[in-house]
Amino acid sequence: MRNGLRIAAVVFAAAGLMTPVGAQGAPAVPSTPTHGAHRPSAARVVPVPGTVNARDVGGYRTVDGKTTRWGVLYRTESLSNLPPDGVTALAGLGLGSAIDLRTAPEIQADGPDRLPAGVTTVPLAMDDNSLFAFIGQVVRSKDPAYQQAQLGDGKAAARMRGLYRGFVTNPANRAALGTAIKHVAATPLPVLFHCSAGKDRTGVLADTILRAVGVPASTSEGDYLLSNELRAATDKALRDQVKAAGYMENPDLLIPLQRVETAYLKAFRNQAVASYGSFGKFLSKGLGIDASTILQLRTKRVM
Repeated sequence: MRNGLRIAAVVFAAAGLMTPVGAQGAPAVPSTPTHGAHRPSAARVVPVPGTVNARDVGGYRTVDGKTTRWGVLYRTESLSNLPPDGVTALAGLGLGSAIDLRTAPEIQADGPDRLPAGVTTVPLAMDDNSLFAFIGQVVRSKDPAYQQAQLGDGKAAARMRGLYRGFVTNPANRAALGTAIKHVAATPLPVLFHCSAGKDRTGVLADTILRAVGVPASTSEGDYLLSNELRAATDKALRDQVKAAGYMENPDLLIPLQRVETAYLKAFRNQAVASYGSFGKFLSKGLGIDASTILQLRTKRVM
């Protein structure tokens, strides 16, 4: 799983297998953008063929009674394997830019984003703490005892917690997070951001943005955990294929890497406070986000 980690891409690229197709297809989104418009909560999941974890970050209430705007900020998984109708669906969102949080090895393995004409890629790699290489190596070993030793007995979850702490302690990761937030604050056009699975790096960026504009931490956590529901069928298909291909006798060892967990998000949040004293100081001192940037962010992304 890389970081943000579409495990499918890591395992299958590393092992020379095919990445499983999403569990269910999706119709194209309407061709008319709805920038800032109110939309029903059922519209949170954005139907982009070729994805299973594409969503609108609108509709969340802030502590001062406002609401994040629909149709101006989106989070997804990798866009490197979109079919033509998936690209058409993205075009209907009216995007100005797409922030890609993947590392160079991930992009090399999975391919660059497939985006509509006129959408600018903003590359802001966040380090994966060597998970991309590690998981590929463990799966390719085909050694059940070695796989158990590396991933079993809570070791996989511990690696994930370490990954999330690294989003704070790694200066390059803080720089990428800060630059991404400044970009979202500065541009008036709809923005999309993604990593590989759209759950870890994407989840941390979404959590930071939502909390920065005043969405309660518990509400933001709910957005983060939604990845488990949306990715469940695809992740199960991956495990089934890894076992069928003879790479793992116990593919359930991958589950802690495929899922998001409250404990992972807490590792990120707690490290931010431990390193900087508070979430606000993490924003200002850790990410370089000043009050004027927060005001810009709220003006463009909250109604």
